[in-house]
Amino acid sequence: MTQRKILSMLRKYLPKPALCLASAVMLLFSPGCIPSYKFNGSAINYDVYKTIDISDFPIRAALVYPPLQQVFENKLLDAVTRQTRLQEIDGNSDLEMTGEITGYSLSPQSVGTDAYATETRLTITVRVKYTDNKNPANDVDQSFSAYRQFSSSLMLTDVQDDLCEEICTELVDLIFNATLGNW
Repeated sequence: MTQRKILSMLRKYLPKPALCLASAVMLLFSPGCIPSYKFNGSAINYDVYKTIDISDFPIRAALVYPPLQQVFENKLLDAVTRQTRLQEIDGNSDLEMTGEITGYSLSPQSVGTDAYATETRLTITVRVKYTDNKNPANDVDQSFSAYRQFSSSLMLTDVQDDLCEEICTELVDLIFNATLGNW
């Protein structure tokens, strides 16, 4: 007996809510076309794209925190490696990602009753140039910024490493989604 015949019989004998439930159960357990989705974060056609070249991201900001470049580059390379099947190579590649860290700044945020800042914001800005050598319409040249706030009673040197890790993670997510994620 086909699904169509079963549904026809059910319509005669079951009230509408029960019919909906019966239909859902039949669809769930019936063989046939079952959609499958893989949420790995990328929207890449691996028949076309096989390689990527990720260049260094030097610090060009006025205020410099030397470990920032290595932290950012490692997180970016790790994200591409984990979320895609692209092979990272130097030189001629299907995709290229270059850029620079253009901003590393501190700014006071909340002001207390004594007219001093109670919170400070650390902002990091990265300019990324993403080149799709197979389809130039997908090229991106954009700056991305992220920040974290911390209590002004804390010394920057005490929280700087953790803040940079968090900010770099957010920046990498933003960059990945705008380039390889193609969201």
